[in-house]
Amino acid sequence: MTAIVQRFRYPRVLSIAGSDSGGGAGIQADLKTISALGCYGMTAITALTAQNTLGVRAIHSVPLQMLADQIDAVVEDIGVDAVKIGMLHSADTVRTVAAAIDRHALTSIVLDPVMIATSGAVLIDQEAIAVLVRELFAKADVITPNLDEASLLVGRPLGNEADMEAAARRLLDMGARSVLLKGGHLAGDTVSDLLMTGGDAHWMRATRIDSPNTHGTGCTLSSAIAAHLALGSALPQAVQQARDFVRGALTAGAAVRTGAGSGPLNHGYSPEAMRLEPLG
Repeated sequence: MTAIVQRFRYPRVLSIAGSDSGGGAGIQADLKTISALGCYGMTAITALTAQNTLGVRAIHSVPLQMLADQIDAVVEDIGVDAVKIGMLHSADTVRTVAAAIDRHALTSIVLDPVMIATSGAVLIDQEAIAVLVRELFAKADVITPNLDEASLLVGRPLGNEADMEAAARRLLDMGARSVLLKGGHLAGDTVSDLLMTGGDAHWMRATRIDSPNTHGTGCTLSSAIAAHLALGSALPQAVQQARDFVRGALTAGAAVRTGAGSGPLNHGYSPEAMRLEPLG
């Protein structure tokens, strides 16, 4: 019998986030996105949620040791090329994740500071917000807050593009290395996102897509950025590629009815074959 010689591996993306029982956001959206972009997805679940398209009914924390064990298990055996971090609802959860990043020297990290669900439910406590800023901002290559989350972080409402730019600069002052501030909650027919790297502001604007199905948009975007980082893209390119994927998924899912509330994107609208990368 001829032995099989292993010469390839997949680009590997670890999602550290909460589970969405409705399948539209969280770990479930991340895995769909990572797979659709030709990468191998792994998970470390921080919390279980009981939710659907109408809202969040309950949140159950995963024990901290179990969270750490999940991260250790996949990193030590499979390895990780990029990390997406989502829902971290407690200060101790944040500390556990920060310690794991240091323990394994993880890089190419995308931090989506999930604080408020699409339904308006608050998903993080005040102590956790302070620890998130102190422990994780400087470890992430980019943070990806929406307007509500950025407003909560900087302590004031954001109503226009000037407010967005000031908030992004403030988030850099708070320790973030780069900021992708998502402007989808601003009124108008144009969606303006701001990527702030160093002191440089890069505006990305596009026509708003008319869809009732926006649940999990932020999770999808952040995991798509992580996937493109794992595939070798530089951050600005990864952000643009991820935005293109999200817009395609929004458009493809706009006419679909899933549940009675804000439905999911169509993550599988144009799947890529699993990428094979040479070993060594």
